[in-house]
Amino acid sequence: MLKSRSKSQPARLLSYGETVPALVAIAIVGLLSAQILTFLILIINFGMISSINRYVKGMTFVQLEDGSTRRAKSLGPNERTDKTIKTFVSGSLIKIFNWNGLIETKENGEILTKPDKGIEIQTDKGVRKRIPTLTWSAAFALSERQDFRASFLKKLALMIPEGIFNGNAQVSLIPRHMSEPRKISDGKWEVDFIATLVTFDRDKNQGGGVTFNKTITVEAIDTPQSPPKTTELAEKIYSARESGLEITQIVELDLGKNRK
Repeated sequence: MLKSRSKSQPARLLSYGETVPALVAIAIVGLLSAQILTFLILIINFGMISSINRYVKGMTFVQLEDGSTRRAKSLGPNERTDKTIKTFVSGSLIKIFNWNGLIETKENGEILTKPDKGIEIQTDKGVRKRIPTLTWSAAFALSERQDFRASFLKKLALMIPEGIFNGNAQVSLIPRHMSEPRKISDGKWEVDFIATLVTFDRDKNQGGGVTFNKTITVEAIDTPQSPPKTTELAEKIYSARESGLEITQIVELDLGKNRK
């Protein structure tokens, strides 16, 4: 019997030509393993990023002047959060209706408390009455349309006791309840505000309260987010309207009206 002269050939790996050396085969297997591992890591990362995107959808991060960051949510030009609306309404009303006859001023870098001389207002009755300086500043939260702010201050001046300016009286607004804002049109909301206006007479050493139940209408406005240093009056206006809102109407609360 004739023996075959052909020699046994080594096993071939992923090759249609010549045989592949063992070291090359090991390198190829290692490379494939690394690629598979990389692919799995990419899938895991994609899943994590998708989860994060769902959590922070519509949010962004902003850096403040002191270098710290805060999470923020992107809103349309006429959109405001419920919290922003409620904070604006309560803060504005408390500043407008809290009267103690004192004012804080800054002198030589120190904050001093002094008697408030007030701001004179010409009323519709032809007499000049004073309103607290803080009330006058906070009232820039009221709209100027249809002379709303000026008319409001004229009526308010008739309500303020003269004893406020000589230390014999104080008035405080005590909030009791505030409803969630009701959107009535694009960039416009209503809020019900229930409170008590408490007056303390120092001469009589007694106080009294009257109900202050109002429906407040607010509207979105454009306002500088970082206004430049300018006149004192302009800075007061920017401060009162920095939430991007203004009060356009204050009416008596109708408790019998259906509320959402």
